[in-house]
Amino acid sequence: MKISARNQFKGIVTNINEGAVNAIVSIEANGEVISSTISINAVKELGLKKGDAAYAIIKATEVMIATELPKISARNKFHGVIKGIQSGSVNDIVTLETKFGVVSSTISKNAVEELELSVGKEAYAIIKATSVMVGIE
Repeated sequence: MKISARNQFKGIVTNINEGAVNAIVSIEANGEVISSTISINAVKELGLKKGDAAYAIIKATEVMIATELPKISARNKFHGVIKGIQSGSVNDIVTLETKFGVVSSTISKNAVEELELSVGKEAYAIIKATSVMVGIE
């Protein structure tokens, strides 16, 4: 299956913390861990267990960019350097090189200007755990 989500990171499931309805699945790739909140049913349907290979999948529109690390409830915060900015008429696509991998973010042109983003500048990719899908082969 091919999907349109720009951010697809292959890693290993390092933890599954099950609750009554949802689970927090931790996936490690390149020494970084990303957390995903998915339903218990999804964990069971995928047959997920610790040590399994899995993908963390995030739409670029779900990735926020910050120039400073804010106090924020989002679980996933990845530091990196801006690798590219693809300009559009309303939105731009910002790519950030992180230890986790290259993260793409679709944000408004206004945000790019307000944050004074440019290639080579340090920034953070911030992703809520509920925005991270989990896939397996």
